Amino acid sequence: MRPADSESAGRFCPSGKGRTELFLPAARHHFSDCNVAFLLPSGKHSQSKEFLMNKPGIGLAPEGAPIIGLLTVISLCSAMLDWWPVTVPALILLWFSVHFFRDPERVIPQDERIAVSPADGRIVRMESRTDPMTGETRQCISIFMNIFSVHVNRVPVSGTVTGIRYLPGKFFNAAWDKASTDNEQCIWQMRDENGDDWTFVQIAGLIARRIVPHAEQGDALRRGQRFGMIRFGSRVDVYLPADYTAAVSIGENVFAGQTVLAKKSASEEA
Repeated sequence: MRPADSESAGRFCPSGKGRTELFLPAARHHFSDCNVAFLLPSGKHSQSKEFLMNKPGIGLAPEGAPIIGLLTVISLCSAMLDWWPVTVPALILLWFSVHFFRDPERVIPQDERIAVSPADGRIVRMESRTDPMTGETRQCISIFMNIFSVHVNRVPVSGTVTGIRYLPGKFFNAAWDKASTDNEQCIWQMRDENGDDWTFVQIAGLIARRIVPHAEQGDALRRGQRFGMIRFGSRVDVYLPADYTAAVSIGENVFAGQTVLAKKSASEEA
């Protein structure tokens, strides 16, 4: 793996709000505290991306393999040596890691007039907000994921990724209002098959400090397809097009790729 070269490493621009915006190139990135981008060789990158977004139903996110593997080795070795003060905590952490990185298959609704939830969690906020990509005022639905939620994210509609923007930031509790503007986040813009523009935002939280995107600008994705994940507690905001109305309520628990989040207005369908 090599550092990104000058032509593909992305472009940094000041945001005017004390932060820096990174406009992503067509490559797979892992965002962490160091904010360093790496490229995979073209062949391996394409195969890796397809596996991450369309992987077979193994029940676990591949990102968890190193952690789960390490904890399994520690648990087995310490148990064989009768180091129970090490074995017991290792087994607890192993159980938690397997639980956190689980990635169950979902039954995705096929109605063309609906959008599905991009994340597992609880609806914590529904209000009008300024779309961070377009500047328009839209209805925003916020989904909070605690550490026990499935953290693999799925696209709400079928369409094409038209923009990706990464904003470094802080790590306040993702349930707080200021997390929408101050926390580290990755903003996605999609144009669906009917020409409607969608914006959804992965927001890192108090514990989650790594946003892991799988898709790239220009990718055509299907409703419910995986596009990334956020590790260890976070939030996803969805900005609805004007002709869609929310199909959920505050406090409701939703499931990525399966729960109907919004429906196209009857007047628009006519």
